[in-house]
Amino acid sequence: MSKPLEIVRRIGDKVIRDTPFEYRLEVSQVTGKLDRMQFVDFGRTFGVGRPATAYAWTRLTTLEEMRLKLEIDHNDGCRIWLDGKVVYERTGDRPIRLEFDERSIRMSHQFEIHLKPGSHTLLIKSETAGGEWAVFLQPPSAHGAVVMDEVRHPEIGLGGLDPISGQVAGLSNWLVAGPFPNPRVGGGRTGLDLQHSPEREFCIGRMYPGLDGPVTWTIPKVEILGALINPLPWGTNDSWNYHNGGVAWAMQALAEVSGDPRYSDYATRFCDFHLDGIPFVEYQVKTLHAVNSANHFIIDTPLLDFTLAPSLPFIQRLRCEPNFPNRGRYEKWIGRMIRYARDEQIRLPGSSIFTRTTPVEFTTWVDDMFMGIPFLVQAALYSEDLAERRRFLDDAARQTLEFNSQVWDEEAALYMHARYFGNPAKLPHWSRCNGWASWAMSEVLAHLPPGHQDYQAILNHFRRHCASLLRFQHASGLWPNVLDHPESPLEVSGSAIFVMAMARGVRHGWLDESVFHQVVIKGWEGLETRVEADGDVRDICMGTMCSEDVAYYNSRPFYDNDTHGLFAVLFAGIEVELLISSLSGIANGKQLVPAFA
Repeated sequence: MSKPLEIVRRIGDKVIRDTPFEYRLEVSQVTGKLDRMQFVDFGRTFGVGRPATAYAWTRLTTLEEMRLKLEIDHNDGCRIWLDGKVVYERTGDRPIRLEFDERSIRMSHQFEIHLKPGSHTLLIKSETAGGEWAVFLQPPSAHGAVVMDEVRHPEIGLGGLDPISGQVAGLSNWLVAGPFPNPRVGGGRTGLDLQHSPEREFCIGRMYPGLDGPVTWTIPKVEILGALINPLPWGTNDSWNYHNGGVAWAMQALAEVSGDPRYSDYATRFCDFHLDGIPFVEYQVKTLHAVNSANHFIIDTPLLDFTLAPSLPFIQRLRCEPNFPNRGRYEKWIGRMIRYARDEQIRLPGSSIFTRTTPVEFTTWVDDMFMGIPFLVQAALYSEDLAERRRFLDDAARQTLEFNSQVWDEEAALYMHARYFGNPAKLPHWSRCNGWASWAMSEVLAHLPPGHQDYQAILNHFRRHCASLLRFQHASGLWPNVLDHPESPLEVSGSAIFVMAMARGVRHGWLDESVFHQVVIKGWEGLETRVEADGDVRDICMGTMCSEDVAYYNSRPFYDNDTHGLFAVLFAGIEVELLISSLSGIANGKQLVPAFA
């Protein structure tokens, strides 16, 4: 067996080489299906500050008949025609109210359209009283993060039309015409009732009398957006997400154990890149309405994946480095996250545990044991107020136990991936979700006083869970992606978390060394076979939503270097190194007492 520290340094070196921490300017991308938010920003195209109206035109195409509900939000008055028939109308002045949810944006109104096979024209007329000026559309199925029956979506855009080149169609799904007058009549404006030429005909090459002179059909203003360099389907290293923050957190631990500051410098660059980028990202999300642009989840997303979990390297640096130049910015960010943890993150009714609104309101995900509980522990360690420290530790301990009432499968002695509120359905025993639970328990046990009222119960459950996991370890040392399905492919991220938690358990005396030491070594040797000489890590399951169908989990794509697995393997190697070193008591010439656990 190679020295674990050498293996994880190989991975850490590759992470450093592969991460630029900068944005690249690109033309905003057009999506060809009406499966996500579409918008027309008349204000960016025609200006604001005076009453006006304008039109937007596109084409919808479907191969089958469908009825489609659409959510809509807009300022002031709006009328929509499908094939010349009005399908939506709302008058009067109103602000735009987009509600940012966990993985979606909710809009104020809905309407339905009926599409027969073929192509259909959609015409929007929008008015402004002089302020903001935009129209947003999306199907309700754009909400959430859950595996559902396949939802059908029509195609949208300008492609395939002889009067419109492919180059133009590649820039926008919409043509727009305007601005047109919106004069006052009596005590109000003519608004939607003053008919203009685009309502009577759609003709390329025709000029119409507009508010400032002749106008014709054109495309909305095309925006240039800052994108991540060489983006990957599961998220690049410098994305804002829990597993990317997890890599930075792991690199801090690697710096501490190895004594090499290059790894902590990586974590600092990760934190500074995102703090520096917040105004830019917010501009793209809220001014340019590029709601899916790079790192958009850092802006007002009420989900632990994008709040507490990726903030772990920030609070870790605050705890371990008393003075650094922009410490105040870190303190401000972590202060915001502490308030979020304490006052804003939704919790299951009748319980203290963190919960979600997706896929249904009050869904309990095992993932949230990791997404939230380690931060609570870190917040307790960071706080200088003894009462607050006690409050956060109590919260972490209480949640660790109360999650069991929702997602622990007593019969299988394993965790289910999730539990829908009020629904007895049992979801599969996915490997990585069981890893999240064992990780969270190990974090609490590492810092909860042994005399705490919940300590022994957590320790007992940790031991039971780890003993249960032993049944499913493969001869290779790894665990299947779905634990109790032998046909499920062997997977690295869940296996690495088990190795990490068990190594930590043996080192702290929570687990029987005579049983678990060899399990840990066997698991690490299995992980070694998935790490290449250049630091590539293979066989990592990509991000996974929740489903009752075990086939969904068994068919999830595996990727090399998916950060879900990178930070798990980094922590596993560090813990195995610490375990081996603890037997001799010395590593790198000093006793190791890591700050991270």
